[in-house]
Amino acid sequence: MILVDTNVLLDVATRDERWALWSLSKLAAAADAGPVLINDIVYAELAVRYGRIEDVDDFIARAGLELRSIPKPALFLAAKAFVAYRKRGGTRTGVLSDFFIGAHAAVEGFSLLTRDARRYRTYFPDVSLVTPEG
Repeated sequence: MILVDTNVLLDVATRDERWALWSLSKLAAAADAGPVLINDIVYAELAVRYGRIEDVDDFIARAGLELRSIPKPALFLAAKAFVAYRKRGGTRTGVLSDFFIGAHAAVEGFSLLTRDARRYRTYFPDVSLVTPEG
């Protein structure tokens, strides 16, 4: 199973000139390998782009994505990883969602499809990442 980061889905939804083809190909490969998942955080971040819940749900259905709730141990791990980030001098406050996504993948043993590998590699080194870098 693979969890998909929001940036990959936005590449597809916005038809990003640089990343849409890469993201589409990786989503297709993930679907061939098994369930492709998003969580509540990814759903909310994706929903920012849409005016109606039906439109978000339609995109998710067409993409073949399955919504999976974040388990409590992952919520706890996300908080601890975010604290470590802040102690290391991290100053961006809008990154907590990345910690929820990374912790979810870590706790459930999912691979993570993302274009933002640096933070995930640093704080969730055991998560298998699918990234443009390989």
